[in-house]
Amino acid sequence: MTAMTHAPEVFRAAVDALRQVRPRPELVLEPVRPPRRLAPWSYALSCEATGPADVVASGRLVLLHDPDGPEPWHGVLRLVGYVTAEIDPELAGDPLLLSVGWSWLTDALEATAAEYTALGGTVTATSSARFGDISGPARTDDLELRASWTPKTPDLRPHGEAFCRVMASVVGLPPVGVTLFGQRHGS
Repeated sequence: MTAMTHAPEVFRAAVDALRQVRPRPELVLEPVRPPRRLAPWSYALSCEATGPADVVASGRLVLLHDPDGPEPWHGVLRLVGYVTAEIDPELAGDPLLLSVGWSWLTDALEATAAEYTALGGTVTATSSARFGDISGPARTDDLELRASWTPKTPDLRPHGEAFCRVMASVVGLPPVGVTLFGQRHGS
């Protein structure tokens, strides 16, 4: 990618909007090196989230810009989101987990009024068991969400906020302003 000053205006506006996202304190959002071969212009943010009981998730939101507007995109901008987290074994066995994981994204996009088209993706749950002399926990369960969508405008702040909401949902954080019973402090 060449210098941002030479980037197309629509891409610069989209990046500026993503830079305005201010996540809640449990999330750390920072720019990272974007992929180079997916589009002529790209920008990426990484996100680390910590929830109750030290549940941790990591994610990445990538903005792609191709002035030629590839057919499947239905536009010249494309967002790609990726989230992964270790989950509780009981949650891993829930038959609704995959649908709920997808609803975290669609509900977040709706809640932030992020306008989009061409949304698609996958939610994957995996379980791994260690045997023999391999060190580490005997079993781990993980959830992975991968999605991409085309924003209808370069105002990507609502999309960035939606991504942060997804990260918060994955680690089990309550909505902003809501306190879980176990989290209250005595007065």
